[in-house]
Amino acid sequence: MTAGKSGIGRGGTGKTRVKTARRRSAQSTRWLQRQLDDPYVKAAKAHGYRSRAAFKLIEVDEKFGLLKHATRIVDLGAAPGGWVQVVREQRPRAGIVGIDLLDMDPIDGAHLLTMDFLDDKAPEAIVAHLDGMPDLVLSDMAANTIGHRQTDHLRTMGLVEVAADFAYRYLVPGGAFVAKVLAGGADAGLVADLKRNFTTVKHVKPPASRKGSSEWYVVAQGFKGGKEQEIA
Repeated sequence: MTAGKSGIGRGGTGKTRVKTARRRSAQSTRWLQRQLDDPYVKAAKAHGYRSRAAFKLIEVDEKFGLLKHATRIVDLGAAPGGWVQVVREQRPRAGIVGIDLLDMDPIDGAHLLTMDFLDDKAPEAIVAHLDGMPDLVLSDMAANTIGHRQTDHLRTMGLVEVAADFAYRYLVPGGAFVAKVLAGGADAGLVADLKRNFTTVKHVKPPASRKGSSEWYVVAQGFKGGKEQEIA
């Protein structure tokens, strides 16, 4: 079974056994085993992508056509840069700004900012480097988990709301917004806000998202207005 045009099989071609090491914990061994057996990890290396997450954007784009007409794109939580690589590959003439707390190696044709998106100066810095208002805002941001499901959900959804607010304020009419959410999708209040501001709002779990992962993505298209949007 394949994952759309990305052509990555779920089943793989066989497993690689991880040799045990005295100082490696059982958890680390399981993580390494999963990496070695993951067809998306192998495909990312083969294609030169910095992370398997690149295929999540490829698959979401295949379904919704987000990149087809995008000319100015923002990537929130961009490290290590896999989504930026996909944008540069699919839309080489588009402007792209990626921002993250973590340093990223340069990518030709992209502006990569090492900055906290929650910093009050971040939105203006993004728009300044983009040389205009974006027509696509992507967010793969997620809070560091602590193992408490409700707390983890609230922290991640807080980042989604901040990303959505940025989209409401800076997207051009007709633009689109994509953000990572957790199992169950975006909160009802956020969905209501998105539906007031966008023509369509849908949830999707791309095949590249691991089966056991709680992550989904909310995709909002057809932005209706500018800074005077209505927020409940």
